[in-house]
Amino acid sequence: MAMGCFVASVSAQPFTLQDAENRARKGYPLIRQQGLIEKTSTLTVSNLAKGYVPQLMLGGQASYQSDVTKVSIPNAPFVVEPPSKDQYRVTLDVSQLIYDGGLIRNQQQLTQLQAFSESSKLELEMYKLQERVDQLYCSILFVDAQLDQLKLVGSDIQTGIKKVSAQLENGVAFKSALNSLKAEALKLDQRSIELVATRKGLIDILGVLTDTVFTENVQLETPDLNRFNPAGSINKQLDVFKSQAQLNTRQLDLLRSKSLPKASAFLQAGYGRPGLNMLRNEFQWFSIGGLRLNWSISNLYTAKNEKELNAVGATTIALQQETYLKNANAQVRQQLAEVEKFRQLMETDKGIIELRTAVKEAAAAQLEAGVITASDYVREVNAEDQARQAMKAHELQWLQSSMQLEIIRGKQ
Repeated sequence: MAMGCFVASVSAQPFTLQDAENRARKGYPLIRQQGLIEKTSTLTVSNLAKGYVPQLMLGGQASYQSDVTKVSIPNAPFVVEPPSKDQYRVTLDVSQLIYDGGLIRNQQQLTQLQAFSESSKLELEMYKLQERVDQLYCSILFVDAQLDQLKLVGSDIQTGIKKVSAQLENGVAFKSALNSLKAEALKLDQRSIELVATRKGLIDILGVLTDTVFTENVQLETPDLNRFNPAGSINKQLDVFKSQAQLNTRQLDLLRSKSLPKASAFLQAGYGRPGLNMLRNEFQWFSIGGLRLNWSISNLYTAKNEKELNAVGATTIALQQETYLKNANAQVRQQLAEVEKFRQLMETDKGIIELRTAVKEAAAAQLEAGVITASDYVREVNAEDQARQAMKAHELQWLQSSMQLEIIRGKQ
């Protein structure tokens, strides 16, 4: 297992959907990128803040020139010695920013917004993982429901076997009827073997997605059906559009900052030959300080076009958000229809099961009385079994539709 992954073991205690979603999220490699995004943003903002502290630059120069300035004054009582053709200088420059038009502040905020935008996009990827885990979880629940139903059907078949065996001993039934019921019991065993194998495969996949070691008898808890609220708002991707709009606004602020003048104080100290006094041809210390004003006029050339591009970007983001909301609302309406459909089917299933159970119980009494054959009894048992399976399928489909509705709306 890769370093940094979350690994846990789960035995026979109930395992919830929330456990599965949380562990899948915690162990998913992509989620660790969240920390990298935050760290990158923090370091970048910190580096930008260094622009407010004094900036130091150490420099040096050695040169030789073909000619130097000579001063010749006729009949002067002194001689002005020309500077040497080989010259040397070592300097230390100190610069302190006084005003930058908000450039650094806007760059810092832009960096933070970019990190927020990347994190929002990462969250969208996590929804795909959640959807996969939810579907897998529901599939296991459906297999569990089928296994539970097999036990009930098996109990009914064993009841039939006992009744036919008693009739066979009394000479009022044929052995073929008993064999028919025993064959049905073996078919149930085969079906159980298939379902157990399917469950193991699904549990193994869930274990990979959640970085969890499951035992074969782990029990998955059915989610509380009351936790799903059909009403709600859509917020799945709105954070992405929000961050993009804020980025667009901050880029416009950054553009304005670049167009403003920059002011700073500076100090230069050095040692060389010649110094500031060019008439002294010797090594000497020197220094110079003052204020510096820089204004890049060329930024004004493209400012108008940049503003128009920024406005186009803002309009594009607004249109993308509008399109997303339109499509998402359509998905929500479709999913709400699915949720309501399965809710109504579950209500109908209850009536069907009540009727099928009554018919099966009557068939059991008729089998005992020798009125119907074993095949007739098995047919009614299977009919009730199918009705119960249909209800469980509709219940889990309702559950999965409700989960999908929450994912569309952006709830985790």
